[in-house]
Amino acid sequence: MSQQRSFTFLGTGTSVGVPMVGCHCPVCKSADPRNQRYRCAVLVRLPAGNVLIDTPPELRLQLLRAKADVVQAVLFTHYHADHLYGLDDLRPLPRLLGGPVPIYCAGDVERKIRQVFSYAFGPEAESLPKGFVPQLAFQRIDEAPFTVLGQRIVPIPLIHAHFSVLGFRIDDVAYCTDVNKIPPESWPLLEGVRVLVLDALRFKPHPGHFCLEEALEVVSRLQPERAYFTHMSHEMDHETVNRMLPKGVELAYDGLTFAF
Repeated sequence: MSQQRSFTFLGTGTSVGVPMVGCHCPVCKSADPRNQRYRCAVLVRLPAGNVLIDTPPELRLQLLRAKADVVQAVLFTHYHADHLYGLDDLRPLPRLLGGPVPIYCAGDVERKIRQVFSYAFGPEAESLPKGFVPQLAFQRIDEAPFTVLGQRIVPIPLIHAHFSVLGFRIDDVAYCTDVNKIPPESWPLLEGVRVLVLDALRFKPHPGHFCLEEALEVVSRLQPERAYFTHMSHEMDHETVNRMLPKGVELAYDGLTFAF
């Protein structure tokens, strides 16, 4: 494995993606590929392997586009459909890994996975040939730091409307999608980040996501060297919004990669 570590945005769109079905707005009809957004996920390449954060519905297409032949571990921020429902695309991985795919998630996420993908668990699933259903090995996480593939990861508790979700800090990079409030106890976990990836859904306030102004307020408080906004709706034209942003802040786009 290469010793260089990198962070790739597999998807940067909101829950319905961009373009949105049935919409003919300028962004949805845009020829700019940076306005074409799959649902949110990222791929973190480490010396010991690849770590995936979330499994959105386009996961197979995202991994193929990123030329990621294998994923050694998966982290989940939460269990909403746009972050979970591509999990079945993990079925080919156990053959490559030589065993189940390690899944790092909170207890509520594990319960939802077992409910939604019930066909993958229980005696009936155990009798099926390998590859018929996802083979998963759950690793329960909470708010305590944990280690994946030799990399220390710090969970960051966040608020997503009435819902608790996790962001993740990997050294000096923090990934915080699906958030409209950072609890007081989580601000210290974000201090000193060099790169901040943050939810910025649209211009108007939203009950479950930071709007652009709120996201910029977080950036102003934390003062990272660079900030990328993600989980964006079709209101956010890439070129137009980027021209409005301060130095060191930009909209992410599908396929964007940076080293860390």
